[in-house]
Parts: sequence; C-alpha cells; structure tokens
Amino acid sequence: MPNKALFFDRDGTLNIDTHYLHDPADFVWVEGAVDAIRWANERGYLVIVVTNQSGIARGYYDEADVHRLHDWMNAELAMHGARIDAFYYCPHHTYGSVPAYTKSCDCRKPAPGMLLRAIAEHDIDPVVSYLFGDAQSDVAAAENAGIRGVRYTGGSLLECVRAAVED
Repeated sequence: MPNKALFFDRDGTLNIDTHYLHDPADFVWVEGAVDAIRWANERGYLVIVVTNQSGIARGYYDEADVHRLHDWMNAELAMHGARIDAFYYCPHHTYGSVPAYTKSCDCRKPAPGMLLRAIAEHDIDPVVSYLFGDAQSDVAAAENAGIRGVRYTGGSLLECVRAAVED
C-alpha cells in the first residue's frame, strides 16, 4: 500500500529565510514547524523536505554544508519526538559560478523532479499527499507532480498544515 507524505519547502517554510542558509548557528524554526512535523509523524505521514539550494551553484557553500545542516535539523527534531524522513535538494542554477552545478535541470522548483524522485523512492501516493511552501514555485512544483500544493504565508505552520489536511 502506498505511503502518504507531507512535503515541506525548507527556507521560508520550516525556518526563517536568511538567504543562502547553510550554518546551523543561523537557523531559526518558524512558529509551529516542529509541532507540524511531529503532528505529521504521529499521523503516519512521511515528512520530506524539498528545497532549492542555488547557493551551491553560486559557490557560497557546498553539498557537505547542506547535509550537515539537515543532520542538525533532524537532531533538533529528535529532541522533540519528531523527524524528517528524507531531504531532497536541488544544487543547480543557470546563473551559478560552479560549472558542475551551473545548468538548467528538472529538479529546481517549479519543476517537479525532486517530488517525482521522492514519490518513486518512497512509494508515495500523490493523491493523499501535500506540499507546503512559501513561494508560488513550491505550489507549482506540487501541481506538476500531482500533489496538492498549499501556500504557507506565515503564522503557525502547524495550523496551516492542520487546516489543509483536516479540511
């Protein structure tokens, strides 16, 4: 039986967007983010982060920094009885300065590549899954993958999630 998932954009949805975040010292959860993740865990949803990380292509930080931050996030969540099941990120940008990452791709939102990969790798049913993000590109990526996209505009992320899923 396929899984259900709640997908989250990272910067601006789970954490305050500080532009090119890669250092845990600069990370601040948005209101209700930890509770929203735990709520999803308790209800049997896989929690998956999908995030554009053009700072890699621009040479501001590398993939190891992204992995280190994501590991830190899960360590913080574990202290609150919550977890993120998987992280997907797009390191590409057409205006990058690192040649290996300077390109157009199918994973940079609004393209659905990260979502489609997660759906395949985790046997996810898109019809019973949601993506929460602060940008129109997040909602468009969700729609392009057959997932319900929900725009997070601030306030409690938990209340946003509950309102969408329990509706």
